[in-house]
Amino acid sequence: MSKITITHQRNKCIGCNYCVEFAPDRWVMSKRDGKATLVGGVNKKGFYTTKISPIELDENVKAAEACPVKIIKVKEF
Repeated sequence: MSKITITHQRNKCIGCNYCVEFAPDRWVMSKRDGKATLVGGVNKKGFYTTKISPIELDENVKAAEACPVKIIKVKEF
């Protein structure tokens, strides 16, 4: 079974909400600063990372592709 990770460079987020629209189970908009938050993401030097199940792959790939500032990466190992 493959491992899938999402990495999000949150400080560069412009708050467009596309990731939430495509993958609402994994993304939420912060009421505090208006930026997207990766649900379950662990911060390491400004990069938030989490592992996801294959069931979530397609919607998160679409979220990454829709991101206008290209700060979401989905990698399959």
